[in-house]
Amino acid sequence: MATLDHKEPISRQSYDLRVVTRLLGYLRPYKAQVAVSICLAVISAPLTLAAAPLTKALVDLYLVPNAMHTSTGFTALIKKLAHITGLDHNAFQGVVLIGLLFLIANVASALVIYAQAVILQRLGQSIMFDVRRQIFGHLHKLPIQFFDRNPVGGLMSRLTTDVDALNDLFTSALLLVLGDIAVAVYIVIYMLKINWHLALASFAILPLLLALTAWFRHGTRAAFRRIRVRIGRINAFLQEHITGMAEVQLFNREARELRRFAQINEEHRQANVSALFYYAVFFPAVALVEAVGVGLVIWFGGGEVIAGAATLGTLIAFVQLAGAFYDPISDISEKYNIVQLALVSAERVFNLLDEPVAVQQADTLVDLELPSGRIEFRNVWFAYSDEDWVLKDVSFVVGPGERVALVGYTGAGKSTIINLLLRFYEIQRGEILLDGVDIRRLDPTALRRHFNVVPQDVFLFSGDIKSNIKLSDDGLTDEKVFAAAREVLADDFIRRLPDGYATKIGERGTGLSFGQKQLISFARALARDRRILILDEATSAVDPGTQYLISEAQRRLQKGRTCLVIAHRLSTIQNADKVIVLHEGEIRESGTHDDLLHRRDLYWELYQLDSYQHSTPTEVVQTVTAN
Repeated sequence: MATLDHKEPISRQSYDLRVVTRLLGYLRPYKAQVAVSICLAVISAPLTLAAAPLTKALVDLYLVPNAMHTSTGFTALIKKLAHITGLDHNAFQGVVLIGLLFLIANVASALVIYAQAVILQRLGQSIMFDVRRQIFGHLHKLPIQFFDRNPVGGLMSRLTTDVDALNDLFTSALLLVLGDIAVAVYIVIYMLKINWHLALASFAILPLLLALTAWFRHGTRAAFRRIRVRIGRINAFLQEHITGMAEVQLFNREARELRRFAQINEEHRQANVSALFYYAVFFPAVALVEAVGVGLVIWFGGGEVIAGAATLGTLIAFVQLAGAFYDPISDISEKYNIVQLALVSAERVFNLLDEPVAVQQADTLVDLELPSGRIEFRNVWFAYSDEDWVLKDVSFVVGPGERVALVGYTGAGKSTIINLLLRFYEIQRGEILLDGVDIRRLDPTALRRHFNVVPQDVFLFSGDIKSNIKLSDDGLTDEKVFAAAREVLADDFIRRLPDGYATKIGERGTGLSFGQKQLISFARALARDRRILILDEATSAVDPGTQYLISEAQRRLQKGRTCLVIAHRLSTIQNADKVIVLHEGEIRESGTHDDLLHRRDLYWELYQLDSYQHSTPTEVVQTVTAN
């Protein structure tokens, strides 16, 4: 089954359009901010470019007066304003007026740019918040099989690096490009109005700029995708090896793992270098083309000034505007880099969000409020991939209140039965029934509310002891938590901790022993008081005193409940109502502990091995001799 990093769209152009359309959908809740930002961008254009028309008026009115070219346009407006304010008596006063106007324009431009930056940054942060919440919520709905094939580090890169790229898109590219477009449109209109000959000369280099932009676009897209994939691999490698650092050090694998990381890191470096090539060529080439454009304006405009067809102020204004015109074109090209990077990131994010929940929902769902606890597997077949069957035609019944143990060699299918019962995976054939209802007709969340699960590998979250028992269940009062802990014999050791139930523990319960974590998991289960208990026994790693506490806690927890127990020590299930012996995905035997021992088949072999494992060497020799 393919992982997220290997999903590729069929048609790049049509896919890009769908991605952009989907990205714009995140702006819908913030339409007011978007509208204000666009208005500010339009207002900002003439304020930012005020230097060019003011310079033209300064030169044509006061420095090199030319009455033939001062009767219309912005220059005439400045002349009229000078007359109204009484600053037209001499050239110096006119220069002061234009200087004041230039200052006012720049202050106004700074205020507009500031306001737009604040709006865009808040908008970007809000969108990041929405996207991350959506991704995290979707991850909760995905089947366990999805996490089997996608490393945690790769998923983390989507929640962090890729979402950050989307923030850059909205804050630094998408809406600011609209500002660049507004600037370019303003310049084009102004140029064509004051001198269309010089305007055409200024636009002569546009084909070259567009060709460079197209080359840059096609070259960087693939490089950005390689960079994102390799960042995900780095994150996955780091997450796995930091989590397993004890094993790395224990088996002296530091040097080897460092070499593996160096290889992954080198692939990331090479992907970045390949992208830098396009930057190294693109921006100097754009600067050269812009210089050619300014040169054309000076050459052609200078000729018109000498011929009297244009004023010196017009030429100076065109030189300023030509640079300002090429800047948004270049800026848009540079922003396209951010857009490209964001599209690659958006593609990765949307691949994750489009990952199907893969839970088969019936046309009509059944509401099973309080089941009695009867579980039935009816001719169940299951494979994790293709037809490599892990369970083969498995059928059994667990009656309400019964305690049933699942035993067998590693890989026999015991844990798979539990995962299927909780709908972490979907069966290919057969039925699984709870109180006679096919569990596919139950909502998975509602189904799991009927089960208490105590896994072999207990997972505790960073936080305090009480919050790990409650797990954000608002229906659990402190009194229920304390009572549950007392019932499973966890209260004594918890109260001996530095801060009792408020004691902070690290990730995965760092600072607690295996037995203590088991007792906390029992308290977590008992506090919810659900009808069905699934217990993955594991007591071989604890001392006899803790083993007794755990065994006693298990006995109390199982009382009055339907229990499915994955048994690791067969001596703990001698009082089970039924023992199901699994072998290579099939039920080999079924019966009580004593009945199965009398048959002297697979269960008897397992029991002998279990006895050997927990006996002294002398006892093993005696047992073998006796048999």
